[in-house]
Amino acid sequence: MKRQYVITANWKMNMTFEECDVFVDKFKNLLLDKPESKVIFCPPFSALFYMNGLLSGTHSELGAQNVFWEDQGAYTGEISVEMLKSCNVSNVIIGHSERRQLFFETDETVNKRMRKALSSGLIPIMCIGETLEQRKNGETLSVLKTQLHIGLQGIDSEDYAKLIIAYEPVWAIGTGERAEPDQIAEAHHAIRNFIADSGAAHAEHIPILYGGSVKSNNIKELLEINEVNGYLIGGASLDAEEFVSIIHQTENYIKE
Repeated sequence: MKRQYVITANWKMNMTFEECDVFVDKFKNLLLDKPESKVIFCPPFSALFYMNGLLSGTHSELGAQNVFWEDQGAYTGEISVEMLKSCNVSNVIIGHSERRQLFFETDETVNKRMRKALSSGLIPIMCIGETLEQRKNGETLSVLKTQLHIGLQGIDSEDYAKLIIAYEPVWAIGTGERAEPDQIAEAHHAIRNFIADSGAAHAEHIPILYGGSVKSNNIKELLEINEVNGYLIGGASLDAEEFVSIIHQTENYIKE
């Protein structure tokens, strides 16, 4: 039996209210049937409440792009769990490579965000991945293991079942470059083995997504990789026709 796929749109710093309206209108017209896949939209903070209303009836879930580990206080620019929940957010991206590279997120701060999300009932989408230099130096698997080890410290093994992991090779994000199928398979297999070795309950059921220049014209190749259970999609998720094409191809594969 094939696992449920998780298809996540990371809109990053894009989409005004008006653009959200246009996108969701097209999305509803193009995606007529309820997908078997779990579809998550992660708009910018400014659009969360608005998107909650727009997504009604679409069988989609709402996600955020970050969360802070404190409940409230003098933390300019951050957002709390309760603020996200008030917008009906159920998922949250944590540790995206752009947060790590541009805003100096560390494995330790990722861990704080992870623990806060899980203890508050949010489903974290934990992002891990290597830089081009690390891959060239043969450090990919050790980097992934370290990111997982530190990022998941202090998390109860039973809570692992609530996780979503996203493997995103940093050098393939927004560049048009994409890891080769054997590279993706190796990374995903290593991630699942590490989680299993950590004593996680039901490690085989944890969705492991691929992120890195995912588009409708390369989705068939990704579907053939057994360990890929979905995608974290950036630029291609901003185009309704492109995004729905990815969903349709995935749904057709599930039904084969």
